Amino acid sequence: MADKKTIKIKQIGSPIRRPESQRKILVGLGLDKMHKIVERQDTPEVRGAIAKIPHLVTIVD
Repeated sequence: MADKKTIKIKQIGSPIRRPESQRKILVGLGLDKMHKIVERQDTPEVRGAIAKIPHLVTIVD
């Protein structure tokens, strides 16, 4: 499992005044506060979630 690629995601936007579906995507990624960084496996599912909310998250190196 050490070979699994990971990706760091940082929340850069607030979910206030955003549709409920976008809020649920943030919660699903494990993000709940501004500027929080989480590390997730780099899977197509995670990439798809990031693609749906590019204005709220960014990928950090």
